[in-house]
Amino acid sequence: MRVGLLSDAHDRVPAIDALLKEMLARDVNFVLHAGDYCAPFSLKPFQDHSVAMAGVFGRNDGDREGIRSFAAQGLGQELFESPHSIKLGDHKVLIVHDIGDVTERSVLAHSIVIHGQTHRQEMKTRGDTLIVNAGEACGWLYGAPSAAILDLDTKQVEFIKLDAAEWTK
Repeated sequence: MRVGLLSDAHDRVPAIDALLKEMLARDVNFVLHAGDYCAPFSLKPFQDHSVAMAGVFGRNDGDREGIRSFAAQGLGQELFESPHSIKLGDHKVLIVHDIGDVTERSVLAHSIVIHGQTHRQEMKTRGDTLIVNAGEACGWLYGAPSAAILDLDTKQVEFIKLDAAEWTK
């Protein structure tokens, strides 16, 4: 199973839409989102493309009830407080906005940890735990929207970065 990874969307709906289209073209139909949607309308592309999503809130999600209410309008969109642990196939997955908010013990209790907050694409391991930051869906800090795709069967990560020239106009 291939799962899309997003974080730090910060209201940039066209970028979210473009990243979801890219994921759908690569056989992804479920996304884990590590927070910072910022506004309810940031979830509209998920509804438009019928993409299921599980995510946590980030530090810039001020209207949590509005975001949660908007998510409830879509099919298969669930939002939780950060951190949140879920089971996907054989994997126990931790979704957290800021990895600094969880203990090393919590990280190591999961086979996969998805986080955001730094806006930087990153992949590393601690013991048998794969830790991934998909980057910034908004592309505000580093010039291009970014995301990742995780193959749950192999624990391989494919980073996606949209063309910077198209997003800095």
